[in-house]
Amino acid sequence: MTSPSVDQISPRPPSRPTSRPRRSSSLRHNSGLTHFAELVQSISNQDVETRYKEEEADNRITAEEVPDSSQFTDADGKIIISWEINDKENPYNWPKWRKYIILVTTMVTVINSTMGSALPSMAIPYMTKEWGVTSEIQFVLPISTFLMGYVFGPMVWGPMSEHVGRRNLSVGCFMMFTIWTMACALAPNWPAMLVFRFLVGTFASAPIAVTTGILADVFHDPVTRGRAMAWFMVTTVFGPLLAPIISGFSSTSIGWRWTFWIGLIFAGLTLVMLLALPETYAPVLLSRRAAKIRKADPNAQVYAASDLESKDIKQLVTRVLTRPIRMIMTELIVTAVCLYLSLIYAIFYMSFQAFPIIFQDVYGLSPGVTGLCYLPIGLGAGIALPIFFSYDHLLANAQSRGAPWSKQEEFRRVPLAAVGGPLFVISLFWLGWSARSDVSFVAPMLAGIPFGTGFILIFMALLNYITDAYEIFAASANAAASSCRSVFAVVLPFATTPMFTQLGISGACSLLGGLSLVMCAIPFIFIWKGEEIRARSKFCIALKERKLEMERRNEEQQRRMAAAASDSGMETKKETV
Repeated sequence: MTSPSVDQISPRPPSRPTSRPRRSSSLRHNSGLTHFAELVQSISNQDVETRYKEEEADNRITAEEVPDSSQFTDADGKIIISWEINDKENPYNWPKWRKYIILVTTMVTVINSTMGSALPSMAIPYMTKEWGVTSEIQFVLPISTFLMGYVFGPMVWGPMSEHVGRRNLSVGCFMMFTIWTMACALAPNWPAMLVFRFLVGTFASAPIAVTTGILADVFHDPVTRGRAMAWFMVTTVFGPLLAPIISGFSSTSIGWRWTFWIGLIFAGLTLVMLLALPETYAPVLLSRRAAKIRKADPNAQVYAASDLESKDIKQLVTRVLTRPIRMIMTELIVTAVCLYLSLIYAIFYMSFQAFPIIFQDVYGLSPGVTGLCYLPIGLGAGIALPIFFSYDHLLANAQSRGAPWSKQEEFRRVPLAAVGGPLFVISLFWLGWSARSDVSFVAPMLAGIPFGTGFILIFMALLNYITDAYEIFAASANAAASSCRSVFAVVLPFATTPMFTQLGISGACSLLGGLSLVMCAIPFIFIWKGEEIRARSKFCIALKERKLEMERRNEEQQRRMAAAASDSGMETKKETV
């Protein structure tokens, strides 16, 4: 009998090949992520390249020497038209009064949109009583279903407005908003009301996503555009503040359905203004000019640059509609801004459950008077405007002196968020620790002043920041921010009543204040490292490179035009002699 060998007795160590499948699986996983990142980057680069080619063509910036023409011919013999110098139809050259009318129209439109979000806030108890809804968690749904529309709508309306233009999309969406508001007033039951509210929110989200693009279309100077954005942002707050007052007083007197009838009347008046809104998107305006020329002369091969761009469904899905998602996934600036704005926006909408708990349960105020407690937030929002304009003046003086700090992109807007963040945090602790039955209701109500000031300063600063950073894709960047913050505003209000019940008013407000304190570090990080973050952003790099190239070509073209004009003058002089 032979003895077993050493190999038979000793357990063999696991051989290397057994670990290969796991390692190869990891490699395949990493390879897949790398391939996905490269695909996303490739789509973004194509997006930037295509859009700036359109921008160059629209502004007749070409590599060829065509100094005296507002058009050039492509390889196929098609004439591509562009803006002439000081072209009156170019939105940048429109008179100031026309631009201000556009600004006012967008402001009134967005008041409708944001007012609609909170319109049933004080009417919910009367609605649920009529339809026998007893589950407290469902009391949040009329506002949350509206905000669910805010989640999905901007992801379509923002990029679509950069594809088909601003006006027709804005008017069409607002008409649908008006129709579904009327449907809410006539809702036969609770499920129908929730469906109608979702549809109202979907179409009401269009002004939020598109208005920033409209302002970027007509205000070329960043300072003027920033001031226009400031006025626009302030009006976004007044809509939700008016809503509880309307619903609070109408529900207790003429019936909760009149809450929506009043909203419908305001929407109808606004629609008249909106119908007069002109198209502001340059590619669409040039396309219409080319179509007019072709109509006058059917043999003319005249087109705008956007007419020659492929507009198939694949491009629409892969490049246009995915743009906000790509920005959230790949752009750290957009991601950070979305997170911060999402939190403070959600806290703002949580107040529509928190204020009745504080002012009705603790102080015994009526729904109408509780609605008036939102007015200090509006006052705070109004205070943010002179702060914004004062900083604008300070920055302009620093730039005229050549101060080094004023040349940094982050110092144009972000310091306002660095002021607003701490104010917002203070307001939450103030509200939580002053809301007691032995303290006058005026004390927690006045916490709304720093709340409104901080809220608006943060929004004005960060939305202006991403608008300036992603100029030609401003609508998509803002659509990404709008959708993200709406997700938070849908989810967090469900936790409001349980949180205030479990932690108490002081504990709940302190928790929200602590979270806001952590997030308010973001503006300071932008000021400290913002330039480095933008330098590592492939999207920002591509945008900057193409913009600099366009500006370089524009300067070269201006020099060629000046030289041509000089030569022409010399020729004329010789002929005269």
